[in-house]
Amino acid sequence: MRVGLDVSPLDQTAAGTARYLAQLEQLAGVELVRLAQHGEGRIATVYRDAVWYPLVLPRLARRARVEVLHCPTFRAPLARPVCPLVVTVHDLAVLRHPETFNQWTRRYSRLCVPRVARSARLLIAVSEHTKRELVEVLGTPEERIRVVPNGVAEVFGPDGPAEPGDYVLAVGTLEPRKNLARLAEATRRLGVELRIAGGGGWGRVELGGTGVRVLGRVPDEELARLYRGARCLAYPSLYEGFGIPIVEAMACGAPVVTSRGGATEEVAGGAAVLVDPLDPAAIAAGIEEAAARREQLVPAGLARARDFSWAETARRTADVYREAAA
Repeated sequence: MRVGLDVSPLDQTAAGTARYLAQLEQLAGVELVRLAQHGEGRIATVYRDAVWYPLVLPRLARRARVEVLHCPTFRAPLARPVCPLVVTVHDLAVLRHPETFNQWTRRYSRLCVPRVARSARLLIAVSEHTKRELVEVLGTPEERIRVVPNGVAEVFGPDGPAEPGDYVLAVGTLEPRKNLARLAEATRRLGVELRIAGGGGWGRVELGGTGVRVLGRVPDEELARLYRGARCLAYPSLYEGFGIPIVEAMACGAPVVTSRGGATEEVAGGAAVLVDPLDPAAIAAGIEEAAARREQLVPAGLARARDFSWAETARRTADVYREAAA
């Protein structure tokens, strides 16, 4: 099967969507044709959204004679292209919490995301939570949605070097949705260092005070060391469609503290401490509980992480392609 894969998001992010795209290399029985409009910054983003996705990408797919076109985010053609379109939806944060995104993304998403959802023959949701969001927010028929969870890469395992020190680890882009200001307040209450691995995102994040180290983006091998050495991973995000750091941390043998409700609770699967993300005191109490329950949480997390495999993600994604083309 010949599939056109939009890899343009790699110019815009190194976070979860980039991980997702990289792992689709494992697709078996699929010839991938990579299609992209390269460029970073605001002008490139506006051009892609306003011109390339609705007008250029469908023509490129037709010329490449692909049997299916796969867009790994909700940026995609607004009308049905000649070949079947598959769209992956990681979350609907931009519609649920538009205030956490820039003005262009808010406007584009409000106008275009519903049209993209209608133009796709099948949509891939990365969690049952995201599937429910598609049904509730966009009115997408359930029969057009396939749930294909994300995975965890082999580099993330319990065996290997651990970063020294007593610290709580946070992983994610520095943006308001990740709730880092409340997490920093929680770790200061406990007198423990907070280390944040992740690049800059949109919006101001106030992390004033001592006890916070922003590490920036780190290679996966270094990230695995940070997971192994951490007192816990704290992931009290305000909204997620999945939460890849949760399963990566579990796979490395780190206890996890994450938000109650939504996709983070679904992904944790009973193997993490759940907290109210709006309450710094509750986050602090969760971090203390994770330390006290370490001997219970670590084996539970290792078992839960084994439920997620990028190879299985790729296999099930290929099944979606074949179904869309049938």
